Amino acid sequence: MIIAGDLPGRFVWQDDDVVAFLTINPINPGHVLVVPREEVDHWQNVDDELWAEVNGVARIIGRAVCAAYDSPRAGLLIAGLEVPHLHLHVFPAYDLGDFDISKAERDPSPEALDEARDKIRAALRELGYGANVPD
Repeated sequence: MIIAGDLPGRFVWQDDDVVAFLTINPINPGHVLVVPREEVDHWQNVDDELWAEVNGVARIIGRAVCAAYDSPRAGLLIAGLEVPHLHLHVFPAYDLGDFDISKAERDPSPEALDEARDKIRAALRELGYGANVPD
């Protein structure tokens, strides 16, 4: 519903096959969901080409969140229980405790989410991916 525009989303990446937007329940500021436009429920069922595209975008987003938040690593998780649509969680990671989705913030402020979106968009542009960064 976010991809279709039926629900609002803070997009940081858009191309023909993959989008990325901030989650409303971040593990850390800068927590992004990387999602194929095609509706695929389980990550095990995605075709190889689209899987490679989704992971390629996740890697780029990982570089951007590390740059935007000066984090030593970018975390990557697939939970698959929240909604029936494949999505990769990419977030700034500082230690192993950051990989616990159950500790995600439940009510971040809209201003904090807007700030995270803007930081990641700026980092993506600096890394040379401006063509895929929405305004």
